[in-house]
Amino acid sequence: MSLKSRITEDMKTAMRAKDSERLGTIRLLQAAIKQREVDERIELDDAAVVAVVDKLLKQRKDSIAAFEGAGRQDLADKEKAEAIVLQGYLPERMSAAQVEAAVAALVAELGAAGPGDMGKAMGAAKARLAGKADMGQVSAAVKQALAR
Repeated sequence: MSLKSRITEDMKTAMRAKDSERLGTIRLLQAAIKQREVDERIELDDAAVVAVVDKLLKQRKDSIAAFEGAGRQDLADKEKAEAIVLQGYLPERMSAAQVEAAVAALVAELGAAGPGDMGKAMGAAKARLAGKADMGQVSAAVKQALAR
């Protein structure tokens, strides 16, 4: 079952269960997927859907930080609930040690050295680790590996 069809089935299940919070988040996700398909005139595969989920999750994390900074815990809690639902559609994430090992192997493979090769290393890391690891964590690992 593709990720898009799983999202559709989850939406139907949420409708039947009258779970309005989960349903709202799933509808938001489906709208973002549909928007990207219409904008780019393509049919999204599972990797592209994961990228959309990742983007929405990053937006939620940013919103949570902003709301907590402004003292709006009620809105932060709503965003946290949405983030939990979105997290369920992402594949299992790599641990910090796995990310560091993958980045170290990638930097050695590319022969990258020094901060000047950050763009080259990040481009390759993004292609290889997108959807599998938090890109903020990957960026930090690349910086650390190039500093050596």
